[in-house]
Amino acid sequence: MEPQIILISCASIEEGQKIAKRLLDERLASCVNVIPQIYSYYWWENKQEEAPEILLIVKTSKEKWDKLVMTVKANHSYQCPEIISFEPSQVFHPYLSWWQNELK
Repeated sequence: MEPQIILISCASIEEGQKIAKRLLDERLASCVNVIPQIYSYYWWENKQEEAPEILLIVKTSKEKWDKLVMTVKANHSYQCPEIISFEPSQVFHPYLSWWQNELK
């Protein structure tokens, strides 16, 4: 299993917690960090916008990507949710073993 870290922004703490729990329940994540009170500035429909948001940091695997995206889209309030993946170049081996084992 190839480890992947996913960033997902959410409109509220409730939405972030709902998505985090759903990802864990479906074994699409081994861990989800919910970071409250970020503030985003962005372009949307040709206008500059700004909004308070919540950030999720999801520990998953490359193999879970398609199902994870479908689950997030089905439970997210945004028309176009931010779902960005990173592949870590190094992970402390005992943590990586736990991470991968929890996705089985």
